Amino acid sequence: MIAVYLFVASSVGWFLSMLAGGGSPFILIPLVSVLLGTQAVAPIITLGMLVGNAQRGMLLWSHIDWSLTRWYLPGAAIGALIGCYGLTHVHAEGLQLVLGIGLIVMFLNEILRPRDMRIPVKAWHFLPYALVNAIGSGLIGSTGPVMNPLYFGYGLEKESMIATKAVHKTALHTIKILAYAGLGTLSLKYVAYGLAIGMGAIPANWLGKQVLAKLSAHQFRQLVYAFVAFSGLVMIWQQRSLIALW
Repeated sequence: MIAVYLFVASSVGWFLSMLAGGGSPFILIPLVSVLLGTQAVAPIITLGMLVGNAQRGMLLWSHIDWSLTRWYLPGAAIGALIGCYGLTHVHAEGLQLVLGIGLIVMFLNEILRPRDMRIPVKAWHFLPYALVNAIGSGLIGSTGPVMNPLYFGYGLEKESMIATKAVHKTALHTIKILAYAGLGTLSLKYVAYGLAIGMGAIPANWLGKQVLAKLSAHQFRQLVYAFVAFSGLVMIWQQRSLIALW
């Protein structure tokens, strides 16, 4: 029954994430944590994200920006190894709070700062960004939509953003899975549950692609930034006990 719950929740999460540039982990992480414990979150979510993003990338293959990907991959590879190693040695609850605050700042920057005053994002910027993002992803399983404003800043919209991000996530999660397996944190039970999440993504990605095609670029951007703000608030709320200690 756990696998069924994960499949259904994954389908809902992946459909919404196609339209908002991410979000399935926010549905799946709490569910995995409740059903299987916090230590199961990172490896199970990573495997599910690997399968779902790989299929999403294939669906939108013609929209992938490969020139950007060449800059992303080296940083992601190094960061993923660091983050996965750190998972076995540190507790990263405070990182989620920092990410939540960062997402709120990104949202406020989008609505308050004029576009002509923003610093354009270059392709090479994705090397250090990917490094930092991958470290966080390795530690807590997912960093949410933290990279989405950077894709917009680089000039990607709609299908090109979703497709390129999916390929980036596929590469990142492949490295993470290999690292988790090497470090002994990926059991056969985790593999089964991760595959249930991945299988749930397949019909959701196909349906989401049909709906995404009907959205304008402006509508898509609005949905993405609304989700950035929502994700930030959720991350901060989940770590409210840390704020209370301060």
